Amino acid sequence: MKRIFALLIGIAIVCAGHAQKDSSIRKKDRKKDVLLQTTMGDMVVRLSDSTPLHRDNFLKLVKTSFYDSVLFHRVIKNFMIQGGDPDSKHALAGAPLGNGGPNYTIPAEFRQTLFHKKGVIAAARQSDNINPQKASSGSQFYIVQGRIFSDGGLDSLETFRLNGKKIPAGNREVYKTIGGTPHLDQNYTVFGELVKGLEVLDKIAAVETSKGADRDRPRADVRILKARLVKRIKVKKQKD
Repeated sequence: MKRIFALLIGIAIVCAGHAQKDSSIRKKDRKKDVLLQTTMGDMVVRLSDSTPLHRDNFLKLVKTSFYDSVLFHRVIKNFMIQGGDPDSKHALAGAPLGNGGPNYTIPAEFRQTLFHKKGVIAAARQSDNINPQKASSGSQFYIVQGRIFSDGGLDSLETFRLNGKKIPAGNREVYKTIGGTPHLDQNYTVFGELVKGLEVLDKIAAVETSKGADRDRPRADVRILKARLVKRIKVKKQKD
């Protein structure tokens, strides 16, 4: 699984079109949601004020159209869908992806209240051996699908994957009802969640993917057509 999030950060992204746009973050921007219009439907992300560095970075990239036309280049059913690689915008069929991004990282912002339940958005990053601080990619992210766990499954996870570390009781209940990927908690920064579009997440996670050199890339491109800020509306939290 570590390979999924092992990213080579440091490829500078220079886009003249972006340079002409206002990337400053205003107070009102932080009160908006982010609409991801994809080729398989719309998802709406609500960013967390508990992770201000990741929140503002994502807002900046959305405002400069960074995510327009990028692919969900790595998809694993019952785990997650990953996007945010600018190299994917014009990638040829069959090309391996996942190495692109801006020339910066973001310090980790782990919060006990933000964990890997289904529907959260989190930052991809380089592996621990070259990134012990667990700093996040400047642009690549994933949205968790995960799976529903039993008490026995969570007990086993604590023993064999988490080296005896206990999953908080409240989180356990969420993992038993909504589902998620608990082994990633406090290792990758969660910075928001879907408030609309869980069914789109499930559709994307179910697509056929490659087993070749471009492993886990959808055989038919799944693209973010446009990402934009939208007025925040009151919505009920979605349940699986």
